[in-house]
Amino acid sequence: MEASRPATLNGKQQHLLEQLRLASSELSGQDLHAQLRSTPQSMGLATVYRHLRQLQQQGLVRCRHLPSGEALFAPTERDEHHLTCVDCGRTVPLPACPMHGDDLSPQQLDGFQLLFHTLEFFGLCPLCQERQPG
Repeated sequence: MEASRPATLNGKQQHLLEQLRLASSELSGQDLHAQLRSTPQSMGLATVYRHLRQLQQQGLVRCRHLPSGEALFAPTERDEHHLTCVDCGRTVPLPACPMHGDDLSPQQLDGFQLLFHTLEFFGLCPLCQERQPG
């Protein structure tokens, strides 16, 4: 579904992308900043977010926003999608991407070049449903 573009990365972008690839789960910009703080590759928080945005624009990093507003980043080759509770914020990864094999037509794309996709489902988890009145 996604189109690949050749990427020209600077050293900081390469290092951030490598940190995301090594991580076992998605990371926030704050998480990445904290990991780098005591290393020779240390960079300011604004720089971390600027480079994450540039990596996202190149189709190498995806971002998803939690109901709390927190942004989490992961490499696009890690094709993960989630169910997220809008009450407690619990997130459960889906076992597979329900979009594979569903290609968009040129008319649906309206001239867009696809870089990556995200798919999120929001609802109430079983525990929050039990706590809801009625």
